[in-house]
Amino acid sequence: MKPSLQLKFSQQLTMTPQLQQAIKLLQLSTLDLQQEIQEALESNPLLELTEQDFNDADSGDKNDSSEKNNADGASNSAESDSDLSGSDGIDSHDALEKGDLPDDLPLDSSWEEYLGSSSAPVKMVGSNPDDDFVFQGETSESIQDHLIWQMELTHFSETDRSIAIAIIDSIDESGYLTTSSEDILDSLDDEEIELDEVECVLKRIQMFDPVGAGARSVQECLLIQLKQFDESTPWLDEAKELIKQHADLLGSKDYRTLMRKTKLKEDQLREVMRLLKTLNPRPGTAISSREPEYVIPDVNVYKKNGVWTVELNNDALPALSVNETYASFGKTSKNPNDSQFIKSHLQEAKWFIKSLESRNETLLKVSHCIVSKQREFFEKGPEKMTPMVLNDVAEMVDMHESTISRVTTQKYMHTPRGIFELKYFFSSHVATESGENCSSTAIRALIKKLVAVEPANKPLSDSKIAQMLAEQGIQVARRTIAKYRESLHIPPSNQRKSLI
Repeated sequence: MKPSLQLKFSQQLTMTPQLQQAIKLLQLSTLDLQQEIQEALESNPLLELTEQDFNDADSGDKNDSSEKNNADGASNSAESDSDLSGSDGIDSHDALEKGDLPDDLPLDSSWEEYLGSSSAPVKMVGSNPDDDFVFQGETSESIQDHLIWQMELTHFSETDRSIAIAIIDSIDESGYLTTSSEDILDSLDDEEIELDEVECVLKRIQMFDPVGAGARSVQECLLIQLKQFDESTPWLDEAKELIKQHADLLGSKDYRTLMRKTKLKEDQLREVMRLLKTLNPRPGTAISSREPEYVIPDVNVYKKNGVWTVELNNDALPALSVNETYASFGKTSKNPNDSQFIKSHLQEAKWFIKSLESRNETLLKVSHCIVSKQREFFEKGPEKMTPMVLNDVAEMVDMHESTISRVTTQKYMHTPRGIFELKYFFSSHVATESGENCSSTAIRALIKKLVAVEPANKPLSDSKIAQMLAEQGIQVARRTIAKYRESLHIPPSNQRKSLI
């Protein structure tokens, strides 16, 4: 086979560095983008933050006041000198030389005058009165930290102390002991320690705050908490009996069987349930909490003069510009290496700023389309959500569907109804009897509304919810209702039943 040369034409998309950077910035959340901008500022000396101008009137007032103070200072300098050696006859220079300063020196102002002139709180320039608050912070203490702190305040021997630490390390975030007493004993590597000692220390820890932490089951946890009640508490014995003998029926909320086995009437069982409602089956949650997830909205939506307005949240991102002083060195520098360094970083700075502008333009354009399509949602709530998919917006803004997916991921919109991710406004559609389409988000909102007003002693089943939606012209299968209900973290009807 002879070698030969052939000409072949083909088209392919080349991912230039500029395009790669633009795509990367497009899919970043606001917090990630802030970090990316900070890294770019640190690595590129030609990028700088654009300083925002403050109120010119304030600066003008300051200049006028400074000039007035200078004039007053010049006219009063003689008076100040005379005050130093004035009516009290004290000359500062002579007194320092002689070392005979009196105990009480004359003052040119009193504390009352000083406090009176500065009694008003100082306001920062450009501050919002609504933001005038003091953030006290949140505790990040875990259940283990809380229990160890109490252990340190309790008299324990060295042996009991090592047992207590092993027990506390085996307690999860809910407050339950995840390891058996036998395994804790084996982990101590001390043959002199017996199982009874481990159980004794465990009972002491279970009395710590929160009461019930270290329990091995929900039944044990609730019984420990009931032991803290006064013996004269009404319905205490019945509550203990229910937990000891009928915990499975309590879990399934089979109240009819409970009344038959305990010989309690409905009113009596209701009082017992009120007492059980005061207990905490997950004591660890009273101490430990998850780290808060901060959300910075990218877009603000509000109604002005009857028109829905969309604006970018410029406060979330700093404004960038090119440092003109450094950029001019690229033309005047005689060193070719320095000139090349400045030119390359100048080009990177321009690309970065252009990518940011492109991201903001795309985000604003997509947000305008979402608001125009979902005007009924902003006016009347989630029950009026319009079915919309990514392709609908892609056609409106003349972009690829993948671009719309990137720009709506981890981007948030601040509206009068709350803060929503842009993905929230996209949902599939369900056909109605009238031939129109109903959004799946609207159906979830209807399910949530129906469950919120259902009777506590007779909650709505999935079939009943499907029937009630059908009466409104929305045909949804029972299994679809179950799927939407689970996505809303709503338990089934048998678990929602309550006597209270």
